[in-house]
Amino acid sequence: MAAEPTVLVIVLAGGEGKRLQPLTNDRAKPAVPFAGTYRMIDFALSNFANAGYRKVVVLTQYKSHSLDRHISMTWRFSTLLGDYVTPVPAQMRRGPYWFQGSADAIYQNLNLINDEKPDIVCVFGADHIYRMDPRQMVEQHVAGDAGVTVAAIPVPKHEATDFGVIESDADGKIIAFHEKSPSPPTMPGNDEMCLASMGNYVFDRETLIDIVTPKADGQMNDLGGDVIPALTASGDARVYDFSQNEIPGQGEREQGYWRDVGTLDAFYDANMDLIAPVPVFNLYNDKWPVFTGRQALPPAKVSRGRGGEPTFVDGSLLCQGSIISGAHVEGSIIGPGSFVDHDAHVTNSILFPDVTIGAGARLNRCIVDKNVVIPDFARIGFDAEQDAKQFTISDNGIVVIAKDQQIT
Repeated sequence: MAAEPTVLVIVLAGGEGKRLQPLTNDRAKPAVPFAGTYRMIDFALSNFANAGYRKVVVLTQYKSHSLDRHISMTWRFSTLLGDYVTPVPAQMRRGPYWFQGSADAIYQNLNLINDEKPDIVCVFGADHIYRMDPRQMVEQHVAGDAGVTVAAIPVPKHEATDFGVIESDADGKIIAFHEKSPSPPTMPGNDEMCLASMGNYVFDRETLIDIVTPKADGQMNDLGGDVIPALTASGDARVYDFSQNEIPGQGEREQGYWRDVGTLDAFYDANMDLIAPVPVFNLYNDKWPVFTGRQALPPAKVSRGRGGEPTFVDGSLLCQGSIISGAHVEGSIIGPGSFVDHDAHVTNSILFPDVTIGAGARLNRCIVDKNVVIPDFARIGFDAEQDAKQFTISDNGIVVIAKDQQIT
């Protein structure tokens, strides 16, 4: 029997996340809280932990303190078998400059690959919401004898301009790669859908080292913009159909679920996916759990208000340490340690940790970042013109209140 290939995982977590501001004003995008309890990066790391790929380096750069802290305090594997998850900040090993792109980030950290000497290198993003068994992609990569295998999923044509779009032949060989094209090609037989790269790659070690190392004719800075087109041109790239990836305990409806939460509206919608009566992404699958750190907080509490007001909660997630005291909470996510006072109404909203909603306040379609205090009787999410004077408003009208923001 052939030996299993050795695998090193590189998680790219250095992007600025400008389109998620103000949620990324004070933190890296992969460190943004999601579903109340988790950080975005927990989903990618959980997939590798469940798959048994536990030699993981996380390349960080912008505003990385909270991300580094989360990884260091949460993601601890046993060292007995040499397992690790290690945040690696930009070290300027190749000169006094930051990462110039995802490929340059790998080039500047080739020492990590040379030290580990894996057969295979998985290079995955840190800020998508999905479940995936990467072993299945690695198995296809090895069997296909390619230099790189690119995970892909169909997306509507109007969304595909934000992605790299793949054209492949019947055998899965990539014949063309279009990075963020304004008019991407559609899939054969379907004029409404494009085959989009998920930004997840499996490389042979030597292929990756060679392609990111500068040559006489220049350097490749970006995986999607430079590396994948070059390997496509040389005939060394193949596609992996993520929709065929199978996860233990996953229902048919959830198979192929993947969300790129690169904008405020995408972030909001992906959170709302979790609270449907039959969610399209099930957090409660204990056969492929999503891991994260847990604070020493008491259970969530639902009680009458100080004047005996009853509480109403429906279609919501209440995280540990949260208190709903004589309030109305509907279609919302209440983060750890958050408090909703009597006669407050929180509907279709997301509260990050340690938010306080004052008595009689009304919130609708809001994202409220950490440590915010909403004053008694405030009304937010009902008058866009008024809200825009203090808060960020997304394209779809979601009101976003920044971390520690003082509300007047």
